[in-house]
Amino acid sequence: MSIDRIRACVADDLQATDQLILTRLSSDVALINQIGHHIIQSGGKRVRPLMLLLAAKACGYQGTHHHTMAAVVEFIHTSTLLHDDVVDEADTRRGKATANANWGNAASVLVGDFLYSRSFQLMVEPQNLRILSIMAETTNVIAAGEVLQLLNCRDADTDSERYFQVIYRKTAKLFEASAQLGAVLALQDAAIESALACYGKELGNAYQLIDDVLDYSADESELGKALGKDLAEGKPTLPLILALARAEPEEQQLIRHAIEQGSDENLTQITSIIQRTGALTETQQQALAASDRAIAALSPLLDSPYKTALIDLAHLAVNRSH
Repeated sequence: MSIDRIRACVADDLQATDQLILTRLSSDVALINQIGHHIIQSGGKRVRPLMLLLAAKACGYQGTHHHTMAAVVEFIHTSTLLHDDVVDEADTRRGKATANANWGNAASVLVGDFLYSRSFQLMVEPQNLRILSIMAETTNVIAAGEVLQLLNCRDADTDSERYFQVIYRKTAKLFEASAQLGAVLALQDAAIESALACYGKELGNAYQLIDDVLDYSADESELGKALGKDLAEGKPTLPLILALARAEPEEQQLIRHAIEQGSDENLTQITSIIQRTGALTETQQQALAASDRAIAALSPLLDSPYKTALIDLAHLAVNRSH
């Protein structure tokens, strides 16, 4: 099982999507081209477009609008990355300088807006009102998730319920829409559409949970960023929330202070507490359970190489090192 094997199932579709992304990224404003290409070609996994293409094929879709919608979800995802890096004051992403580090916050925000609006130009092309309805809701939910995360930032009283609200809105919702759109394009009935939406949502939750595990346990050279980035930004992710609930009083004070100050000064000690309390193990177990639910949701689909690839993608989401 590897991402390359999964991609091979829809290699021609991915190539067509990549070409469409490059074509529709083009602008007569040079800075848009520079920043857009910088972020699009910075080594992202393109999981969301891949999922949409596989879902469409698994539902028997024969047209070309899945390339358009795969480009749409990648543009929306990319625009959120540009905005996130500004909000987080991030200097690097995937081991490379962020757009805001290279060109400044104003340019990054505005190019993010360009990509966001370009995605809406693209999503009207299939002339399918159901697609527009799904994507209008999705983008609104994502925006609300960004604000909710901002409210949780540096709040040591953030609980697991608030955490899961954030990861659904910020991450899982676009996964959910990506898989669901495959069924919509193929004109599948409500049951199949719902099944694929459930698959995407659960896989998105699993993906983010593993990201939060890796932030305290990965090999930095593979992860492409320093460990403890969430702690340095004051983000109370599930490993921290669980550790805080289980730690000794003195340790709780240490974790609370780190979250409230947005400091990774005591990262080594806090990582040790997270390990000792079983917080990483439980977070990983919750990710595995979400992955299992994603796979179970695919049961109404007919067997095919594309369904198998979707199953493999759910396994891969929770068995990765970066």
